[in-house]
Amino acid sequence: MSGAPQPFPVLLMARELGIGGCERDLARLACALTGSRYRPHVGCFRTGGLRHEELSAAGVPIVPFPVQSLIGISGIKGAVALRQYLKAHGIRLVHTFDAPTAIFAAPVARLLETPIIVSNLWYRSRIQTRLRYGLRLADRLADAIVVNSKAVQDHLIRDEGVRSGKVRLCYNGVDTKAFHPGATIGPEALPSAPLVIGCVCALRPEKRLNLLLESFAAVRALLPGMKLLIVGSGEMLDALQALRQRLGLEDSCIFEPAAKDVSGWIRAMDIFVLASDTESFPNALLEAMACGCAVVASRVGGIPELVDDGVSGLLFGVEKPEELTGKLSALIRNAPLRQRLGASAAARAREHFSMENSVACVTGIYEGVLDPRTRGPLSSATGRGMSAV
Repeated sequence: MSGAPQPFPVLLMARELGIGGCERDLARLACALTGSRYRPHVGCFRTGGLRHEELSAAGVPIVPFPVQSLIGISGIKGAVALRQYLKAHGIRLVHTFDAPTAIFAAPVARLLETPIIVSNLWYRSRIQTRLRYGLRLADRLADAIVVNSKAVQDHLIRDEGVRSGKVRLCYNGVDTKAFHPGATIGPEALPSAPLVIGCVCALRPEKRLNLLLESFAAVRALLPGMKLLIVGSGEMLDALQALRQRLGLEDSCIFEPAAKDVSGWIRAMDIFVLASDTESFPNALLEAMACGCAVVASRVGGIPELVDDGVSGLLFGVEKPEELTGKLSALIRNAPLRQRLGASAAARAREHFSMENSVACVTGIYEGVLDPRTRGPLSSATGRGMSAV
């Protein structure tokens, strides 16, 4: 028999496995943990979606807990099923990635004395009041709360009263094997375009894609044939397509649905714009930087922690849309500036926000909350955390 220690089973949870940022973070971590000191399992309320396929292909077990309501009979049945699953599979640690699963899983994990880690990757002012109350209970039950920006860390401590020692900062990481400068892949309408401005995001109101369309309409005459590419799906699609028509952009603005692999789309963009009015630490912006895009982003949340204004990208005030128009004008007119910002962005993503650093930070937190008498020696690199940037 081999003397190698057996991996520790951990359960990562999200409400669903679709296109959102939380789901993407969960899937990346689960895939990175596969074959390491930890054996990831994934739990969700609803199966299917882009990340379900990705996780299944990586051999990660996926277990559904079909919860329709946290306070209804399905919530009770789900809690019983979760308790049984934790015991049957010897789960040593539970890590939740969104509000519903944090509220659902924290009491069950605490009842079984299983360490519980809650990832809080959002501003709580954006979620329903009833969920905020539940999250405050989860805060008290959690062994650690993981955030991906100093901005959200400060928000939890200042506005939610979370004890500072419980909040751990781990910046998101980017897979530079997938996201890197290189050849472009895009729709047939793009190869002839002299320049492409674009965005990858869920089509939700807070992404303020109306600002992007309006700014593009204001600058498109600077370079005839220039294209605007928006990759994503969501509730705002019809409204944005209607705005495209009102602005007369039918021939120059292209919408593409969300896809599991967006690296080729991002590499097709010369300028990447994120005009959100709220963000913690946006994955798509980090991926665009890693691909060498010249990025323009709103100065909100953790974005200034990611983008060094004037060095690795340009920032603007979301309350001043004319600033976005001005930044786009400057980049359209100045190719050397685009190239300099893009090269600096790729270097910053590669050097400060690698996936390896992010996984090491999270597993360092795992190590810290597991019982030192039972966890045994860890063979993976842990505890380094993310470098201050």
